[in-house]
Parts: sequence; structure tokens; C-alpha cells
Amino acid sequence: MTIDLRSDTLTVPTPGMREAMMAAPVGDDVYAEDPTVNELERRTAELFGHEAGLFCATGSLANLLGVRMLVEPGQEVLCDVSAHIARAEMGAHAAVHGLTMRTMPSVRGRLELDRVAELLSPSAGPHLVSTAAVAVENTHNFGGGTVQPLEQLAAVGELCHANGVGYHLDGARLWNAHVASGVSLASYGALFDTISVCFSKGLGAPVGSVLVTSAANVARARVQRKRLGGGWRQAGMLAAAALYALDHHIDRLAEDHTAARVLAEAISGQAPAAVDLAAVETNIVVVGTGERAAGPVAAAAAEQGVRVSALGPHMIRAVTHLGVTAEECAQAGKVLGSLLA
Repeated sequence: MTIDLRSDTLTVPTPGMREAMMAAPVGDDVYAEDPTVNELERRTAELFGHEAGLFCATGSLANLLGVRMLVEPGQEVLCDVSAHIARAEMGAHAAVHGLTMRTMPSVRGRLELDRVAELLSPSAGPHLVSTAAVAVENTHNFGGGTVQPLEQLAAVGELCHANGVGYHLDGARLWNAHVASGVSLASYGALFDTISVCFSKGLGAPVGSVLVTSAANVARARVQRKRLGGGWRQAGMLAAAALYALDHHIDRLAEDHTAARVLAEAISGQAPAAVDLAAVETNIVVVGTGERAAGPVAAAAAEQGVRVSALGPHMIRAVTHLGVTAEECAQAGKVLGSLLA
């Protein structure tokens, strides 16, 4: 048996989700006539207190469109050095939309008002690049599932809006932050101009993210989505999976958080220096391999039936999801711990 902890994108639709997909009424979404897509967009926008939503194939596309609604070509977006939009979206914001990105250091991806204030330059004049938006990730992937404190998010939001700067939330795992922190989705939504949320990670849908923002922004983003080849037809079967996830899979994310804690404690029991237990906030566990290279450690774990990701020279990431149990995570932790002991 293989215990696959490489990512929560490895989830597959549950039987109930598959039934919902097969029963979904569909139409042509390019004409905005798919009733199930329309329902998903409406419901998601309402959850965050926004006017409208746009269903996209991927979180990267939703981020690409969300940032572009706030930043013109030749302007910049600020984010931290390990942000997904900076590290894991193939340079698309620059390559496709002509935006530049200025990054700031962070501890585990945590947003800090002082760092943003140091870099924010909304009117940089004719020789420098003007800041048009700030982007933050919650939870933070490469930070290890970090939950951004609401007070910091609100403070940066106030700074942005006081300076006429847009504010984008990469909320691929915002559902995890919501469950872990108890902060309502509407409270998060009230802070941002554009938000992307993903359904194909912890929520277990096979495909899809939704961009929520103003109705005017969604109208513009719909055009740009089509221009980028992202228009789709009878997408309601996919939207039905996301709707099912909204109804059945949000609260169960707490189980993934518990499983991550079990995994981390099992590793720490044999290799205490490998895991910072205080940093395990949601469903991601960052494992340090010390002086050993991460790649060979991950390969050795795979030989024993545990698959994890080597994301740095000495860093392994393990992500829990609905496809693995706490008991399996305990077993996986023993394997990793023994390799690192």
C-alpha cells in the first residue's frame, strides 16, 4: 500500500460527489448559460460577501485574472518571496500580462505590515515602477500551511486602500484557514478586492477554482479568460463537484489538520529536529532533512510506500487530505522519522 502525501491535489471525487456530477444540469458556460456553473459562482461570491464569481479551471488562472484586474502592464504587485504567484505559476503574470513583481522576505510566508509599508510605492514617478496591488497567500503553501493572522491582513488592507492600491488574496487553501482559525469566510472576504479559492485541493473536487470580486471585474475577467483559452462549455459537471464540496467537505478539513498533527508527532518522536510542531497549523507538514539532501530521503521513503515532495535542498513537504487517514499518517510518520533519526 502507498501512502501518498505529496499534495492535497491528489484527492479523487468521492462516490457522492460523482453522483452529483452525473446529475448536474448543464449548459454552455461561454454564453453564461450553464445553470450549475452559475449557481457555484453565485454561492461562492455570497460566502465572501462579493458581487460575483468566475469559475476557472485552475487556481493559477484565477490568480492570473485576479491580479490582472488590479494591476496594469508595467505596474507591480508586491508579495512575499515564497508566494505561489511568484514561485509556482511559471512567471505567467509577467509573461502573459506584463506585470512585474517585487518580493519581500517573510517568516513562513507570514504577512507583516511593516515590510509592506517599506516597499509600497503607489506613485513612483517616471523612472520607477509603481505599486498597484499587494497579494497575500492564506494558508501559505511553502510556508507550511501558515494561517495569516486576521489583524495583519486587516492592517495591510487598510494601508492598501488608503493608498489606492489593490489587495488580492490567493486563497487556494483559505478553507483550511477558515476551519483552523474560526474566522468566517465573510470576514476574510471583506478585506480584499479579489480572491481566488480552490476546490481541487482539500475540498476534493477534481478541477476548479473560483475568482470572486466585483461584478465589473468579473465581466472583464470573463473576457480575459476567453482570450487566454480558458472558456469552457458544459462545465456544470465540474461545478457540481465544487458545489458538493461546499456542502460536504469544508468541516471535514479539521480531520486533515488532525492527521497532519499525528504525522508531525510521529516524525518528531524519532527525529525531534526534523519538525517544528508549533508550525503545524493546518494540513501541511514541513520536514527538515538536516545535512542530508531531501531528494534521496524522499526516494527512500517512496521505497517504503510513503510518497512526499522534496521542495528544497533540505526540505520535504507532506500534505494530508481526504485520501489518507490519521492511522496511515502515523505509519508514514514512523517511516520518515526512522529515515531521519
